[in-house]
Amino acid sequence: MSSLLGNLFILAAPSGAGKSSLIKALMEKYKGSDSYPMQVSVSHTTRQPRPGEVDGEHYHFVSRAQFEALIEQGVFFEWAEVFGNYYGTSRVTIEQTLHRGIDVFLDIDWQGARQVKTLMPDTCGVFILPPSIDVLEQRLNSRGQDSEEVIAGRMKKAVDEMSHFSEFDHVIINDDFATALHDLEAIVIAQRLRTVKEADQILVLRNGEIVERGRHDDLIEADGFYRQIYDLELRDQEESQAAIVGTEGATGGGS
Repeated sequence: MSSLLGNLFILAAPSGAGKSSLIKALMEKYKGSDSYPMQVSVSHTTRQPRPGEVDGEHYHFVSRAQFEALIEQGVFFEWAEVFGNYYGTSRVTIEQTLHRGIDVFLDIDWQGARQVKTLMPDTCGVFILPPSIDVLEQRLNSRGQDSEEVIAGRMKKAVDEMSHFSEFDHVIINDDFATALHDLEAIVIAQRLRTVKEADQILVLRNGEIVERGRHDDLIEADGFYRQIYDLELRDQEESQAAIVGTEGATGGGS
């Protein structure tokens, strides 16, 4: 296998746009994949757990005082206050995961995205939009979790959040869930292939030992173990990505 850093992805969206469902579906599809190792970063928050949420799995739930202490300690990669609650991402955890070659997905808002982009400009930002404001309001109401007052606040916040979509590298309109997932998958595959081809140096490991090193083009020309890996795995990924993009063009996908 080749040793590469993982990619960092930001997924942002107004509440009710379907971001969490898209991330969950993508993780389930590629669970246990060697070609596409990926995971969602577990953020810290001061908000109360919702029904079914598990501490350490969905969020690290902490008190406001604990969160502010972590800010002072410089623990967070990014943090923001949203609807009166703090949300933040552990810097050390993200860096360790990326160095293991695992793609990491940050489920954060545009404020956090700005902070991350400043620290890591190569981060791939994806913004999820609802097909319309009316559909977004219908989705929020159908949850049955919030009062009319809370939903009104979320709708007001959504308008502000959506005004920042142009700050992201890709935009997906979640009108049809399957199509939106298809678009997100194409973005992830393209980013991983780009990382491989643009890496300054690829270390090729076999049985725990480095057997080749160099840039993508040089290793392909050498026609060694890396070329075998590329022909077996990466070329299939490249063709899959091309097929996905081709389908997007035919169907008018939303990215």
